[in-house]
Amino acid sequence: MRRLLLLRHAKAERSEPGTKDISRVLTDRGRKDAARIGAYMASHALVPDRVILSPAARTQETWKYAASAFRPAPAAMSIERLYDATPHVILAVLKDTPIAAHTLMVVGHNPALHDLALMLVASGDIDARERLREKLQTSGLVIVDFSFDSWSKLHPQSVLLERFVSPRTL
Repeated sequence: MRRLLLLRHAKAERSEPGTKDISRVLTDRGRKDAARIGAYMASHALVPDRVILSPAARTQETWKYAASAFRPAPAAMSIERLYDATPHVILAVLKDTPIAAHTLMVVGHNPALHDLALMLVASGDIDARERLREKLQTSGLVIVDFSFDSWSKLHPQSVLLERFVSPRTL
């Protein structure tokens, strides 16, 4: 079985004139929410083998706070293509994941992560699917499973929504 964890970055500061979007950092609430999601992951044995994230400051910071709950923290790798990506670009990145990784985590942005989750999910808890259909809020964590043996076989409507949580639902 393979598991994919999709984490939308935590609450970030609003864009200010003259400031690049990629440089936006988390708010105090965002830092707390990221740490809370990390604690939830650690306490529920949701430990990724591999973590990939956008190079944006807010995704980097989200992972920093979430990862503080793990001992040791899984290493993370920034992938340029994940910033301002489409769902199809993210899917292409996922398909390149080494076969040795059984649990992959992506820390990224909306609307692409939300659209990707909706594109991939074929089944799972009906209530969770309805909540996911409505919105993937900041610090929202989507956990999906699939049974085929290779990331390269990942395709639309191929995964089971195992759970969907956010700081507000914890």
